[in-house]
Amino acid sequence: MMWDPSVAPIERHPKGAKKIMAAPPLILCGGFLLLIILGTFLLKLPIATVHPISWVHSLFTATSAVTVTGLSVEDTGTVFTTFGQVTIALLIQCGGLGLMTFAIVTLVALGGRIGFLQRTVAIEAFNHTDASTIVSTAKSVLLFSFVVEFIGMVILAVHWSDSLGWKNSLFYGFFYTISAFNNAGFALSANSLIPYVSDPVVNFTISGLFIIGGLGFSVWIDLMRNRRWSKLSTYSKMMITGTIIINGVAVLAIYFIEYNNPHTLGPLSESGKWLASWFQAVTPRTAGFNTLPINQLRDATTALMLVLMFIGGGSLSTASGIKVVTFMLLVYATYGYLRRDEEVNVFKREIPKEVISKALALAMISIGVTWLAIFGLLLSEKSAPMIDVVFEAVSALGTVGLSRGLTGSLSDTGEFIIIFLMFIGRLGPLTLAYFLASPRRKKVRYPKAKMTVG
Repeated sequence: MMWDPSVAPIERHPKGAKKIMAAPPLILCGGFLLLIILGTFLLKLPIATVHPISWVHSLFTATSAVTVTGLSVEDTGTVFTTFGQVTIALLIQCGGLGLMTFAIVTLVALGGRIGFLQRTVAIEAFNHTDASTIVSTAKSVLLFSFVVEFIGMVILAVHWSDSLGWKNSLFYGFFYTISAFNNAGFALSANSLIPYVSDPVVNFTISGLFIIGGLGFSVWIDLMRNRRWSKLSTYSKMMITGTIIINGVAVLAIYFIEYNNPHTLGPLSESGKWLASWFQAVTPRTAGFNTLPINQLRDATTALMLVLMFIGGGSLSTASGIKVVTFMLLVYATYGYLRRDEEVNVFKREIPKEVISKALALAMISIGVTWLAIFGLLLSEKSAPMIDVVFEAVSALGTVGLSRGLTGSLSDTGEFIIIFLMFIGRLGPLTLAYFLASPRRKKVRYPKAKMTVG
């Protein structure tokens, strides 16, 4: 079931009650916006920081947390107090798992019923989840998330207990687990995870958390219900296959490109090189952590990471970007067109033309928004290198959080551009497109025109 913006929801309202007519994407955007505003006020409180920060920096940090991006204009570990860091972690959790997940489960727990409007909002939040299973899906998402986060926190806390002590290791485990699982990329150190570049426990635990979160809850639910490959949905097969191929190609490419780079892989042992290559290959799926200095990577690696950040993770996940399956659909559609196939077939299933059109629209909107943001940033950040501006814009729209060092020196105008990008990137360019163009059913159809393309 999909929400049709041309059809207004019909609901009965008690006498005297005001009738609220709003599109589900608008309600969802409003929920995220309210959470960002709340976070901005909380982070501006004196108990949230060791010294006062500006309203713009508070808004930027709150937006980055709610949209699970990870870009920071203030050092999370030194500027924010424990209260501020916990606030950031909670904003990440709410933004990552989604407001509707919490709202639905809370409503059910209180004995409320899910109405038509609430279901359509939830469907928009969960990206085309069947309405009949929306409540069970929300419960499964919460349970699955808390179990995975608890396991991750225990592993990190035990591993860091010797060097940090139990009190600090538990807090670090709590913060990094939430940040990693929700693909946020917030760190309590100014140099992210660079000190742990050769630490297998930290590398595999953190990367495991953001891969699990970024793969998509629908895929995990499908895997738990149908444990055989043949029984998995076409979407799950595409998501798993695409993730393996993209990650595998990225690991090999980064390993060979950076192998002799004295600022990245060069000084590391052979196992350290593979470990660092793995982490840098999977973190652009919108995780935002890094174990190598991003501004020291070679241009070829930077170009590769731009593509990976643009693609992102999976639908119904804590990741953003245009999504792996969207990218694969475009590849399949292009390949099918070159072969003159009448339809696009994937894993012996035909893909509806409407889905292909949606994938194309999503990609085009993302490209357009990115270009406009790059143009605006080049005007506002006149002294910044173009590669840094492009990287910052793609990272913000994909809610990745990786940066070549431009974030901390952004002007107020630049910060607002990045804030706008993070907000759009989290909610999805296609969702925002619903606001710009409501479908109109035309009564008159014109003759088809012959058109030359290419």
